[in-house]
Amino acid sequence: MVFSSLLFLGIFLPATLILYNLSKNITYKNVILVLSSVIFYAWGEPKLVLLLVFTAFIGYLSGLIIDKYNGRRQAKMALIGALVICLGSLGMFKYSGFVVENFNFLFGTDFSFAGFALPLGISFYTFQILSYVIDIYRGDVGLQKSFLKFMTYVSMFPQLVAGPIVRYIDIEKQIENRKVTLEKFESGTLRFCQGLLKKVVLANSAGQIADALLGGDLLSCSSATAWLGIIFYTFQIYFDFSGYSDLAIGMGRFFGFEFMENFTYPYISTSITDFWRRWHISLSTFFRDYVYIPLGGNRKHQIFNIAVVWMLTGLWHGASWNFILWGTFYGIVLIIEKKAFGGALLKMPRWLGHIYSMVIVVLGWALFYFTDFTKLKNFFVCAFGGTGNFLDYTAKSTFFSNIWLLIILAVSSTPLLKILFKKATKIKYIGKFVPAIGIIFAMSICFALLVGQTYNAFLYFRF
Repeated sequence: MVFSSLLFLGIFLPATLILYNLSKNITYKNVILVLSSVIFYAWGEPKLVLLLVFTAFIGYLSGLIIDKYNGRRQAKMALIGALVICLGSLGMFKYSGFVVENFNFLFGTDFSFAGFALPLGISFYTFQILSYVIDIYRGDVGLQKSFLKFMTYVSMFPQLVAGPIVRYIDIEKQIENRKVTLEKFESGTLRFCQGLLKKVVLANSAGQIADALLGGDLLSCSSATAWLGIIFYTFQIYFDFSGYSDLAIGMGRFFGFEFMENFTYPYISTSITDFWRRWHISLSTFFRDYVYIPLGGNRKHQIFNIAVVWMLTGLWHGASWNFILWGTFYGIVLIIEKKAFGGALLKMPRWLGHIYSMVIVVLGWALFYFTDFTKLKNFFVCAFGGTGNFLDYTAKSTFFSNIWLLIILAVSSTPLLKILFKKATKIKYIGKFVPAIGIIFAMSICFALLVGQTYNAFLYFRF
């Protein structure tokens, strides 16, 4: 079940909201939220919900032991145990097939192992559990004695499968006491509609074109086709993932929660450092706080620390060498930005920094898109003129028939529409009706498209 499906929008979400708001106290509300989350998660893979409950229990139990034996050996052992079990589960389900495949390649063996089915959202909820255990060990958060409340934190379906990575420290008080006000529900609805438009209208439209252009034999197409395809994919992955983050933030407000922002217009960045302060913020801050800074941060071994973080960032996204290459690519670029030429790349004029950043980002998405290295090589050969074919009919017809979509995608990647919307709400007499009109318009468009739409893939389900 995905957020942008008629089943979720027409039945599951309304039913959950009705039951949730009929509940009179926080305990019943948490029960409804946990049960609905388990149903949501188990809809496609009922057996794997046991893994979610198991790892949540390990995190909860570890917290109890760490709190009881604070500062003693038992607390450290509980921390290590939680890390080993949770990361071990993540490694087994996400990376075991990859390890066996590469072992066979290196040593000429022929072990047959297809790997396990990848549980939805395992990377997200594993990191959430670990952030709680580590913060308990550090003394940054208080102990959660109720397993129900802890499960509410871990299993919340609005952000369970796609983030943002919600840390316990950020919603500790909201778990105990939260209210759904009319103002919060309205702002949540607006944010939800924004995310739905991004996903259903923009990401799906861009994704269909990207797949059509990049899915064939790249050595038989033109350079323009290759670049146009990866540019459409660049827009697809942004609107797909940021759209789901908006949906999660909006739904969180339906239940009284405030989740952190996960995207702040990354495609207006003026450096790669700036880009990663704006893209998937919850993941970047997780690695910063739990890996980069503990390793020494900027104080010692900075280059090594950056390399480790970006290798892990690549691996987090998937069990494939192209993700490791993608992470390595960004690690090298960031090291060059910070260390080479006296940091000159960070001091460029804004317009030049923006051009440089977007070229790097688009090339990075090529590494991300192609899991097959032969296809990746063919893409770069084609994109940089290796085929001798620079412009063909496919590129021209696709560009001119979709130039309107490119303009909409580009403008929607900036804060311009948000600024215009805010100004519209301040217009005398009609301003107060603008949010309602926007909600009705967005939902009408999205439902109409979903009824007949066959392309509704969500890229980050595999992570």
